[in-house]
Amino acid sequence: MKEKLTIVKVGGKIVEEPETLAALLRDFSSIDGYKMLVHGGGRSATKVAAQLGIETTMVDGRRVTDTEMLNVVTMVYGGLVNKNIVAGLQSNGINALGMTGADMNIIRSEKRPIKTVDYGWVGDVKEVNGAALASLIKSGVVPVIAPLTHDKAGHMLNTNADTMAGECAKGLAEIFDVHLVFCFEKAGVLRDENDDNSVVTEIDRATYAQLLEDGIVSGGMIPKLDNAFEAISSGVSEVIITKASALNDLSLGSHLK
Repeated sequence: MKEKLTIVKVGGKIVEEPETLAALLRDFSSIDGYKMLVHGGGRSATKVAAQLGIETTMVDGRRVTDTEMLNVVTMVYGGLVNKNIVAGLQSNGINALGMTGADMNIIRSEKRPIKTVDYGWVGDVKEVNGAALASLIKSGVVPVIAPLTHDKAGHMLNTNADTMAGECAKGLAEIFDVHLVFCFEKAGVLRDENDDNSVVTEIDRATYAQLLEDGIVSGGMIPKLDNAFEAISSGVSEVIITKASALNDLSLGSHLK
């Protein structure tokens, strides 16, 4: 029987505020068994870029990453945000290791091809080294992964954190019983976005199709759910979408199977 691994992906807003970060790390630390954390940090990157006089350009919610912006996101995601999380986990008794995809060659990407938009140094994940990650995890280390990968040709690449979490989950599903948790500001997938009590608690593919048809799921939630079901098709046991403040009770939120 495979041992359970819980992979938590948390958005930048939550890890960038001291109070919400402290609560998140306390709850994450209490999760039983093997675990791993993938984080964002976009607001901090935008703030530091502005302080350096570097303009931020977003297209469809994605950051255009030229060379100057790549330097910023590498510093902020891989340094400031990542190491604050690692230090916080150490204070909670968790032996955490901050990483990017370049470290130990755990996640390799390819630079996104130019189509209608040139996103610059943005990476699409092509390979996850599940064996390397598993060796760390089984040795008692908790990886904390920043949303950066590399192309194995010497370039760092800005990479979507949701995608990285999903790809890591898929890459580790042969080794562990993987449960993937997406944490954000809402209580789950909601029938009414203004009502946290309207959580859709169980979602299978038929339910998802109906939610799409009814217009209940839209915008950024669609790629999140698409990635979730792709992970399930690749052997991930369960995907949970929940509020970060509910991480201490994973029976809550929306459960995708």
